Amino acid sequence: MSAALKWNLITVEQYLANELASPIKHEYVGGEVYAMAGAAITHNRIATNITGFMVVRLDGKRCEVFNSDQKIRIMLKNQVRFYYPEVSVICQSNPGNEHYQDKPATVFEVLSESTRRADEGEKKDAYLTIPSLKHYVLVEQDIPVVVVFRRKGRKFVREVYEGLDAVVPLPEIGVDLPLAEVYKRVVFAPEPTDDLE
Repeated sequence: MSAALKWNLITVEQYLANELASPIKHEYVGGEVYAMAGAAITHNRIATNITGFMVVRLDGKRCEVFNSDQKIRIMLKNQVRFYYPEVSVICQSNPGNEHYQDKPATVFEVLSESTRRADEGEKKDAYLTIPSLKHYVLVEQDIPVVVVFRRKGRKFVREVYEGLDAVVPLPEIGVDLPLAEVYKRVVFAPEPTDDLE
């Protein structure tokens, strides 16, 4: 890394202070800050469906759901990261005066063209290092498909759930998540046909 690049890195403390005053959310990766763009209506509808479903199912239980305004801090060996997942379920909360969570049990990301690479790559790799994490859930936006990376001992196993009749079992947080609820009010584009007429 050049001296010029190192000069532009900001500290965690600077990031957290700036984020409190900023009208735009930013993610933080080892001193670099990335502004978050707005999402499509379908993307937001799916995230809201998951949040609403989880609020009802977790009511009165130990775990609670947070929306996309809740940062997750990830402490890697060589750097600190802060991400804003679409939805997170927290069973061991940080104190109420903090602006981030450290111990998510479940993290949901809704995939889009612009976020897919990061969500399936660097974010997945970072989230899977969190000791408290039970599930990393990737939700397709254009087709009813959910991919779950589920903790099995020290490793994560990839599971795929397809179709509106499918149900994602999340017994670790006491919830079964029907894809029909995830995709409520979502209209999918018709599949192309081979008809030449």
